[in-house]
Amino acid sequence: MEIKNNVWNIKDKYVMITGATSGIGLAAIKELAHKVKGLGLIARNEIKARIVADDIREATNGKMHVDVFIGNMSSQETIRELAHQILLKCTKIDVLINNAGALFENHQITDEGIEMTWALNHLGPYLLTMLLLERLNECDSARIITTSSHGHKMAKRGIDFNDLNAERKYRPFRKMMGEATLRYAETKLANILFTAELGRKLKDTGVRTYCYDPGLVATNFNRNNGRLAHMTMDVMKIFSLSPEKGAETLLWLIESSQITNQTGCYYANKRIQVPSVQAQDKIAAEQLWRISEEQTKVTFPL
Repeated sequence: MEIKNNVWNIKDKYVMITGATSGIGLAAIKELAHKVKGLGLIARNEIKARIVADDIREATNGKMHVDVFIGNMSSQETIRELAHQILLKCTKIDVLINNAGALFENHQITDEGIEMTWALNHLGPYLLTMLLLERLNECDSARIITTSSHGHKMAKRGIDFNDLNAERKYRPFRKMMGEATLRYAETKLANILFTAELGRKLKDTGVRTYCYDPGLVATNFNRNNGRLAHMTMDVMKIFSLSPEKGAETLLWLIESSQITNQTGCYYANKRIQVPSVQAQDKIAAEQLWRISEEQTKVTFPL
């Protein structure tokens, strides 16, 4: 299905984004505040979210409509309640940005029995997208954008579907081998496979899917994992992009009319890029989809 005349005018768009209070998400919404019709901010910290929303309203002299939704994107129960609130309040969603993500040094399990990195970085975007998909599809055209990473290439063996809770990866004697980082890489690979498979499923609708690599960006990422991780990120900051630079491809994906009839692709530096061989595996994408349905008990709604 082609969007009529390839027209994509963001002035009348409502944009929903997770991870909106820091880093790339915050940089993006500051730029969007002067361009779009409305913003929906999804964040875990209510105080930070309210401050960001107030700052945006002040910067636009009260002209920008900003909604704030509070929720933990690693909790399926919370995401279901969050989606319910969004659907009650938002009559349209033109762009959904799955941006929240983290790396966890230590093995953690959610209340639903899911390993935390997988729950937050993959199942969170999958579940929220499925629950909001019908609302997105009500628009003549809509976009779903997911923040991935160049780091997906570290998952050279693909996703270990036989160790979904990463119990082998987080064995104490393996921590020095960077297995937590490998787990993160698997989730970023999952973002690309999810985007591709969702794009195939939505090919006959007006909804398009995209994912992107923001590059190495100086954010609060990985600063939740103790002193050593904090020091490592301080060193890496020297070589990192600013959040504003890191958000450039995201903003381009939100604004550009050039990509209107592209879908399911992976981008960096404002152009389509070829991801790893593992990220191009359609069989793995289908398997990931089946597992996501099983773990969330939510299927494709259209």
